Amino acid sequence: MLMRRSIVVIGGGAAGGTAAQFAKKTDRKASVTIFEREKYPQYSKCALPYFISGKVKDVIEFSKEWFEKAGIELHLETTVIEIDTEKKVVIAEKNGERIEKSYDALVIATGANSSVPPIEGVRNGDGLKKGVFSLRTLDDANSIREYLDKVDDVSIIGAGLIGLELAEAFHEKGKRVRVVEIFPQILPSMVDEDISRIVLDAIKDKVEILAGHRVKKITGENEVDGIVIEKEGEERRIETDMVILATGIKPNVNIGRKIGCKIGEKGGIVVDNRCMTSVKDIYAAGDCTEYIDLLTGKHFPVGLGSIGVRQGITAGINAAGGNASLPPGFIQTRTTRIFGVEIAAVGPLLKDLDENTVHGKYTGKNLPHYFPGGKDVTVKIAVDSDGRIVSSQAVGEGSAMRINTLACAIVNGMKIDDFVQLETSYAPPIAPTLDPMILAANVVRYRYERK
Repeated sequence: MLMRRSIVVIGGGAAGGTAAQFAKKTDRKASVTIFEREKYPQYSKCALPYFISGKVKDVIEFSKEWFEKAGIELHLETTVIEIDTEKKVVIAEKNGERIEKSYDALVIATGANSSVPPIEGVRNGDGLKKGVFSLRTLDDANSIREYLDKVDDVSIIGAGLIGLELAEAFHEKGKRVRVVEIFPQILPSMVDEDISRIVLDAIKDKVEILAGHRVKKITGENEVDGIVIEKEGEERRIETDMVILATGIKPNVNIGRKIGCKIGEKGGIVVDNRCMTSVKDIYAAGDCTEYIDLLTGKHFPVGLGSIGVRQGITAGINAAGGNASLPPGFIQTRTTRIFGVEIAAVGPLLKDLDENTVHGKYTGKNLPHYFPGGKDVTVKIAVDSDGRIVSSQAVGEGSAMRINTLACAIVNGMKIDDFVQLETSYAPPIAPTLDPMILAANVVRYRYERK
């Protein structure tokens, strides 16, 4: 009688939970086990800013009962302390109790940790100073919500996606909010400087933005009472009650490194298109990994939930004996909505593209000029020396769907001459005859032809 396959997943977040689900779908008879160090089953980390504001009441996506019903063994508040790759055994611990589980295939989905910058006064002993927080887990969100009730003024370090989404959350809770960003623009890893200016103009009346400033010190002996910021050699102190670190994440690769998984130049576990690591029968998925950018050919740290879930699907299917592959690279399609402003982008920033790249943008309306209620939409497109679309960014209503369209064009190697021929839908109350993305493409085509 054949023994049933045993699959162990370390980490029960979006990537790990998805891997477990697709492993079970692929091999219904397999034993599938998740070890998760938090006390919560799979929840949406991307929803945490909206949980803090109160827009979202519950971020749990799949309950413990759901996993049990699906035939997946879920161990919460359980830490993996050792992996014996020769005997193929995972050793975990919960409340002092030792748990051993043999595996045929293992999926590492340990996620990432908040990056804490070396700012004077950020720590008190081994932990963060009272009043200093980062946002990575549901416990972090609960702690922020609780402390927020005691304060009036909040300073956020970092004007990326999380920083600005939190700024909106705190604004909606009636707090004075400022965001300090070391780079000269907001959203520095999401959009180019010219597109970020459009976003800044739309939100600057709702939140104080201090771009091009560095936080040198967090003051207060036992708890936060201010920050010292510096720009071009000039320092000033600002009184504040609470500091949020929105300064990025670092892949959690401790387990992977310990068992010999190759760690890449971006600090993540390197995986192939099957999500296999460099160690036999061990897969990895999500924020603990790095993968290839389709357009630059360089590695990037996986940080988007959409990519993590796709990796989870691939790792789960393959761990269960199936056959699934990732594309040769990802184009990092991304979006958000901040203070009512929709922003989306796909592909590298201009600074990361070839110097022969040609780009252009167009600002139009999402409705015909004669129809009431039309709103501005700006679309920017870039093409390479062969005229192939390689990048796009948009701001305004419907930006995400426009960028999804351009993502499809990029993946299929579409040239700008072909894209301008795209037939888009039209009706006065819904869309103009020529969409702003088509008009932006025309701008780029003319520039490309003249070059």
